[in-house]
Amino acid sequence: MRTRTPRIQPVEEKDWTAEQAEQLQTRTIRGGRVKNIFKTLIRHPEARRAFMVWGSYILSAANTLPPRLREIVILRTGFLCRSGYEWTQHVQIGRRAGLDDEDIARIKAGPEAAGWSEAEAALLRATDELHRDQFVTDVTWRALRGHFDEKQCMDLVFTAGEYTQVSMFLNSFGVQLDEGQVLDPDLKGF
Repeated sequence: MRTRTPRIQPVEEKDWTAEQAEQLQTRTIRGGRVKNIFKTLIRHPEARRAFMVWGSYILSAANTLPPRLREIVILRTGFLCRSGYEWTQHVQIGRRAGLDDEDIARIKAGPEAAGWSEAEAALLRATDELHRDQFVTDVTWRALRGHFDEKQCMDLVFTAGEYTQVSMFLNSFGVQLDEGQVLDPDLKGF
């Protein structure tokens, strides 16, 4: 985690306004608890509401990247941004989307790690380029187009961009892991 304590305190349920309660009791509760990301974002209800529209698209079936590939992009982005919260949440989501422990370890290593298909390596290479230069090179774009259609390539960029933004606010606001979660050792000290 980048900070040991929150810079913006999460709003606990006992302190929710009527508007905050309405927003947080619709779609953000999983397993009976509201996650720290949402308890933090609710400090700015208007921004949270707008954020949820785009974020919901990225995580929906409308995103043309298959869930497993989408999670590879999200996890690589979170890892490159050194976002412990993002990484921890999406390792769980990635597993539900079909990633295994070997995949998760390879995501940390990047596109050159052994075991990726050509399509997966191109996806990871594009994610790395977007993180480093906010641009996908022509060589990587051609490799992507050999495996993905135009909308899928657009959704790759949208997904990496969304999770760069998410990582930025998680890191900067100091959103702490949810109860019972453990920080990946490779993200300690950042």
